[in-house]
Amino acid sequence: MHQQMSFVLPKIDRKATQEAVEAQLEKYRLFKYLSFEEREASVTASTEERFHGPTNETSDQTGDIAIYNVEQRKLREDFCNHVERAVSRLPKLERFLIEKRYMSVEAEYTSDFQVYCFEYQPPISAVTYGKIRTKAFYRLALNLNIAVIENV
Repeated sequence: MHQQMSFVLPKIDRKATQEAVEAQLEKYRLFKYLSFEEREASVTASTEERFHGPTNETSDQTGDIAIYNVEQRKLREDFCNHVERAVSRLPKLERFLIEKRYMSVEAEYTSDFQVYCFEYQPPISAVTYGKIRTKAFYRLALNLNIAVIENV
């Protein structure tokens, strides 16, 4: 006798998941398009009185700053690559809409209306755009492992 395995996909909280995806895409834009300001070592003497702790501890301010700069740059690069890979796995139309609306330099000044009426040819309706975007957010949330499961 052959027994069939089945499983139930968890119900996702659409609003919370959309907010999580939009937050990730905003973080992506910040990391991708804003320049990273590297920290620099202070070389000027301070007039403040400083009370020292144990003198057997060594401090390498320049080394710590160099490590921070390299790690932060790498963290940003890895995050952007992770998001880009997740978006690249979307179907063509979903990927196009997400990239145009949420991942471009101009994303904050681009409306949904502009994307579905002017960016995509031939234009699509607002209802169709909404359905496509919902599917894209669902897939992206699962790809990025940030889907918010609804409490039952």
